[in-house]
Amino acid sequence: MISESQWKRALLSSASSIEDAIKVLSDASLKIVLVTDSTLRLMGTITDGDIRRGLLRGLTLSSSISEIINIKPIVVPKTFAREVVKKMMSANRIFQIPIVDEDFKLVGLHVSDEQRANVARDNVMVIMAGGRGTRLLPKTEKTPKPMLLLGGKPILEHIINRAKAGGIVEFVLAIHHLGEVIEEYFGNGQFLGVNISYIKEKSPLGTAGALGLIDPKPTKPIIVANGDVITDISFGDILEFHSLNNAMATMAVQVYESENPFGVVQTKGISITGYEEKPIFRSLINAGVYVLNPSALDFMEKGAECSMPTLFEILRTESLKTIAFPLHENWLDLGSPSDLAKAIEEMQSTQSTGN
Repeated sequence: MISESQWKRALLSSASSIEDAIKVLSDASLKIVLVTDSTLRLMGTITDGDIRRGLLRGLTLSSSISEIINIKPIVVPKTFAREVVKKMMSANRIFQIPIVDEDFKLVGLHVSDEQRANVARDNVMVIMAGGRGTRLLPKTEKTPKPMLLLGGKPILEHIINRAKAGGIVEFVLAIHHLGEVIEEYFGNGQFLGVNISYIKEKSPLGTAGALGLIDPKPTKPIIVANGDVITDISFGDILEFHSLNNAMATMAVQVYESENPFGVVQTKGISITGYEEKPIFRSLINAGVYVLNPSALDFMEKGAECSMPTLFEILRTESLKTIAFPLHENWLDLGSPSDLAKAIEEMQSTQSTGN
């Protein structure tokens, strides 16, 4: 059981928004939000997975948490021994269990040993770093796109450091265009405190093709990321989401909004049935981060070109479970000059303010 000062940081009132819940998740670092009334009576819980499933249903950050709250969480009394609680966590595949008194008032929180230890993960992360970066020419004429500097460090180094913070230490870099520049800089990864090996594509294999060349094949779910995507995503969270949903393949997706600049007239035949002024359309776009079970690689032809959307479609047609992991974290694709300039500007702003 953690201290009272720790679990109280995870408290939130029922009148809050999804954005408020995300802030509490981030600030408390307990991977759970405890929704209570003014007397500390537990009204429900919210996890990261609850938030992401809500976003998939079309909810927004301003939506009420009433739309996503779990009103029947598993709870225990204070008299339950820690060993019993650990078995309950394992059986239910959860990482936190609130402790309540006879009036259902919150008096504590059990957190799994794995979460408290923040141990290293033995999953392999593959980063696709072989693209030519034609949209960023002439910057990429002599420098591979993942090696372009952001805050004084290559984009690729930021990606590796973010993953390392989540416990990932085994990396495979898929390289092609100017790959020797990447290999010379990172070597075996020792200077970053990680292990790095390489897949050298003789010809471009797309955003998934290099996975067919991994040898030996990993035994645990593989994280795959594009080498030009910067995000605050917790790679541990997407691994847990993938596992808890028993998926074969998981794709991180980003909500993209676009506003129609015109009023939209709805009709049935020649009759006007409605009118909407400048409606906003929401869609989910591929965010360039994935988790794959090792057996997903069996559906790839070794050395053949393959895109990640193609691999997902193959798995889907084989009736294997492919799921979406919606991001609420900061995310930026650095494939265009404008996006790269925006990222550089944001990095400089962060450094100047000392955050």
